[in-house]
Amino acid sequence: MSTSSISTASSDFKNKVGARTVRVGVIGLGYVGLPLTLLYTEQGIHVTGFDIDERKVSTLTAGGSYIYRIPATEIQEARAKGFEATSDYARISEMDAIIICVPTPLNEYHEPDLSYITKTGEAIAPHLKAGQLVILESTTYPGTTEEVLLPILEKGNKNGLKAAKRDDSGNKQFYLAFSPEREDPGNQTVARRDIPKVVGGLNPAATEMASALYGSIFNRTVRVSSPGAAEMTKLLENIYRCVNIALVNELKLLSLRMGLDIWEVIEAASTKPFGFQAFYPGPGLGGHCIPVDPFYLSWKAKEWDFRTRFIELAGEINISMPYHVIGAVASALNQRKKALNGSRVLVLGVAYKKDIDDLRESPALTIIELLQKEGAEVSYNDPYFPVIGKGRKYDLQMKCAPLENLGKYDCVLIVTDHSDYNYAKIVKESQLVVDSRNATRGITGPNLVRC
Repeated sequence: MSTSSISTASSDFKNKVGARTVRVGVIGLGYVGLPLTLLYTEQGIHVTGFDIDERKVSTLTAGGSYIYRIPATEIQEARAKGFEATSDYARISEMDAIIICVPTPLNEYHEPDLSYITKTGEAIAPHLKAGQLVILESTTYPGTTEEVLLPILEKGNKNGLKAAKRDDSGNKQFYLAFSPEREDPGNQTVARRDIPKVVGGLNPAATEMASALYGSIFNRTVRVSSPGAAEMTKLLENIYRCVNIALVNELKLLSLRMGLDIWEVIEAASTKPFGFQAFYPGPGLGGHCIPVDPFYLSWKAKEWDFRTRFIELAGEINISMPYHVIGAVASALNQRKKALNGSRVLVLGVAYKKDIDDLRESPALTIIELLQKEGAEVSYNDPYFPVIGKGRKYDLQMKCAPLENLGKYDCVLIVTDHSDYNYAKIVKESQLVVDSRNATRGITGPNLVRC
């Protein structure tokens, strides 16, 4: 394709964005895709949401919501502005831009599971048309967009389309880019549109088009040279957090042996106005990115005969934290002449972080399973989860226990420090409280153990 035709394609697309006539399809209506959809509809852009989960489609069609932080009224407002949800991928042909927001978990061997991306690519490929922009947002290793998604889209479409590249010629082309999601569930201090959006296209026109599309809803876009650079940007952001959390987790374990309060130490270190950023220990990592991303890069690095030893070590430390919590519970019960086997344990909080309804990769799920394996009778309480059913890696089938008669439990274990809990009351009414989140800071009692 000539420079002039690339410019024409890019200009036509940007004109549609500016006129709010661009039609956007968002694939995957979960914690990333649904908020993104709402940002577009707020700006008067027509969005069609695609999901293979018919329950989600029917809920949204009825004007309901299945994400706690998104009230049904927001869905209803979006519906009034033209938002619709469907499981019919044939409608991809109606879109000008398709944004893919599907999960990228790890398999049982801590290797990348790209099945959601590959199946999505196979589903949309037959319906692609010339001039469409396809953007992958799912967190993954550098090279996924070009090495995995691109061949699927080119091979599977019916119109002989090829992705536009720097040296391409011809008219049967679509455009491809990567833009990492930067969702932070529960963050009430930074508006979504204030989070800069990184974009990297397969060619300059794709970058221009993706930047224009995201520029309609985000206050700033950051262009990088390629999809691979954008993919690596996302991994760097989350590996940075993973490594620093592993550092404070290891220092916490040392501090416990030395009789020091790591939280006090972090608070003191935070007074330094330069060169230090506070990270906090916990019972393990959760969420859709930080526990997963390091392993994506470590796996990909082996292709280049390179071992990411520093990153792998951080991952190992964070993975070990639920086992540390189990050891702390067993030790606290042992000091009270009780065995973990047969003890009644109430887990407080199962979300991966406070005040959200997100179970993805939550360390609480691992902790519950480990407690059960040790013979404990486990219950849980979480205001955001009336039940825990079946997920990709667990099948607990548990109902939320009421916060009543706490004294009947041999141990109350704080795993997620939700703001709804009255921790002073919990400590007062429980036989034993083990706190893995420092939620009880400032509270004292002979029955309180911090781990």
